[in-house]
Amino acid sequence: MTPTPAPAAATFDQPKARGGQAMDAGRTQAPRVRRAARALLVASMALVAASCALFDYDPPEPEDFAVHGIDVSYYQEAVNWTAVRSGGVTFAWIKATEGGDWLDPRFAENYNAAGAAGVARGAYHFWYFCRPVEDQIAWFIQNVPVDPSALPPVLDMEWNHDSKTCRRQPSRAEIHADMRRWLTAIEAHYGKRPVIYTTVDFHRDRMVGAFGDYHIWLRSVAGHPSVRYGDRRWHFWQHTATGRVPGIRGNVDRNVFYGSPRQWQTFLNGAHDPTS
Repeated sequence: MTPTPAPAAATFDQPKARGGQAMDAGRTQAPRVRRAARALLVASMALVAASCALFDYDPPEPEDFAVHGIDVSYYQEAVNWTAVRSGGVTFAWIKATEGGDWLDPRFAENYNAAGAAGVARGAYHFWYFCRPVEDQIAWFIQNVPVDPSALPPVLDMEWNHDSKTCRRQPSRAEIHADMRRWLTAIEAHYGKRPVIYTTVDFHRDRMVGAFGDYHIWLRSVAGHPSVRYGDRRWHFWQHTATGRVPGIRGNVDRNVFYGSPRQWQTFLNGAHDPTS
């Protein structure tokens, strides 16, 4: 912040000397003028400092949040979920399906073990742009059980630049229509409103200003979501892909919930308003 320029020192036309009395009066006024100028300068600097403190906002870091979680797939190999829970992990989303024909080989193992260890867990579906939405709805329902204790299902929407089988990048209108169909069908089947996960580039290309009626989970590993997503309202923040957690060998995605433990309970009860 650019400091406010310091005020110029006050100057006065001194009366011409008319004997010793006039000269004494000038000497008496000069120190007072200098003191007043210094006081004005100090006050101005204090005002500038206060203004800078008011507008110099540092967004919270991941450790400032109370509720922490992870997301996993078969890449994490065997997970010791008891150690994960003891390490401070409250929730986990576990990869279940991709497209209309791929099932994560460790989904059932992770899903059951996480629940047994007391970790709130749910399933996520990775969207495939070369498969009809009806197939992707049916495949998720076929492989993920209806479980009242589970977290809401997650729809993972991101460009897959490494895909060797699908290079399609459908229009915003097409993607929104398919997303709405998947979200509506999955909510009707499981009785829980799904969460949408997305990345910086996909959000920029297709999701800006949309789906504000859903809980949003943002990937932002280079800083706070406000830096990369502007004023997008969000509820979960994936803040690193290289996290370390007891019970997992190697790296794992780490996440936080944007809210207090009490708000987390509200979310678990299905009463957390995504627009609030």
